[in-house]
Amino acid sequence: MLGVIRWLDTLCSAHCALLAVTNMPPAITKLFPNDPQPASETITPLWSGQQFTLEHIVSYGQPSPEGFWHDQDAREWVALILGTATLVFEDGVLELEAGDAVLIPSHARHRVERVSVDAVWIAVHSQSL
Repeated sequence: MLGVIRWLDTLCSAHCALLAVTNMPPAITKLFPNDPQPASETITPLWSGQQFTLEHIVSYGQPSPEGFWHDQDAREWVALILGTATLVFEDGVLELEAGDAVLIPSHARHRVERVSVDAVWIAVHSQSL
């Protein structure tokens, strides 16, 4: 986990350096939704590079579709920053609450079995995590 934090810190430092060169103020990203019940889950890419994608996910109580399993080429670090969720893996179940984070290996088949209506996630997809 500390490695992920250092990695993100390095990325943030590079981004801040770019902002200093362009003399632009940084943009504000609202992490907690204003609309509590849109039609579907929203996934917003916040930042990406050659080896990573940082996403903001608001689930609105919508689990993975019936029978659907995530099976991703990249590793995924997810942090649940608001709400609760149940992640099901082929070999076990994880109950998450706000403040929990999980590093999911590539090709670890998993699904979101249950998620609260207020669930907000931050996810990093990367080959180098």
